[in-house]
Amino acid sequence: MRGAPLAALLCAALLAVRADAGAAQARTAPVKGPAPYQFAIIGHRFTDGGGDAQLEQAIAASDDGAVAFVVATGIKGEREPCSDELYTQRRDLFAQARRPMIVAPAASDWSGCTNGAGSQLAVDRLNRMRELFYPDADSLGKRKLPLTRLSATSQFRSYAENAHWVMGSVLYATMNLPSDNNHYRPEAGRNSEFEDRAVANRFWLKRLFGIANRKKLDAVVLFTEGDMKAHSDKPGLLAMLGPGESRQDGYAAARHQVLTMAQKFAGKVLLIDTAAPAGPAPAIAWRANLGHVSVGSEVLRMRVAPGSEKMFLLQKP
Repeated sequence: MRGAPLAALLCAALLAVRADAGAAQARTAPVKGPAPYQFAIIGHRFTDGGGDAQLEQAIAASDDGAVAFVVATGIKGEREPCSDELYTQRRDLFAQARRPMIVAPAASDWSGCTNGAGSQLAVDRLNRMRELFYPDADSLGKRKLPLTRLSATSQFRSYAENAHWVMGSVLYATMNLPSDNNHYRPEAGRNSEFEDRAVANRFWLKRLFGIANRKKLDAVVLFTEGDMKAHSDKPGLLAMLGPGESRQDGYAAARHQVLTMAQKFAGKVLLIDTAAPAGPAPAIAWRANLGHVSVGSEVLRMRVAPGSEKMFLLQKP
């Protein structure tokens, strides 16, 4: 009977050795970070007239299982009607996509709209877009992505087009910054829409960076139609460092705020707009932690590898 206690002791000792070895192996094994993923960007497809076929092709090119979500800028071209019928038709195309679709407004969707007499319909058409494209907190597309909209704040109920979401360690956000100098109007008494939206956008940027700092996120990615550097006389990202070329620079306030907040943010800040790329092909330009890319009317994918030296890698579909 003496053999039984001895065998039990030997068995316990062997199990302890194995446990210690397993713990040591776990300590020395490399810790895997979050898995890379992709998102797609549909640039403003309507710059050359556009149409349903062009949009359907763009959605198809970005609509597979490798893509976590799609951000599309613009729903119509300048020469297309600003009608409820067209708005509804384009909304239904986005709604049928398999991937979550986040739609950012473009200048041609609302700020250039007029009636038969030539009178401005910008505010009316923007409000109609908000009703049709942003009725709740979810994205469009068959697979929904929960979003947080600026319209959830009582002070800014109208601004449903500004939305943010967090994926992994990155905060993504859209902001209504159209390409027509941010819908700045030099005529006296014509700038109330611009001024009200500037207040909303200032609040929005402050909130976005506040969330990113509080959660210690690795990056902030901001999608707009307009290029914040458009009215600066400096090349490339140097344009973020100084004032615009005149007092009529509709991007000056947003540009200054983004630069100031990026300098205080420990992670990366990537600005993605759909202005025409400066070179032969879209490419991300970095200056310190601030990056920028204009994608024009391209359909592109971004590979996101959290924790890696090259967190953002732009790719063709």
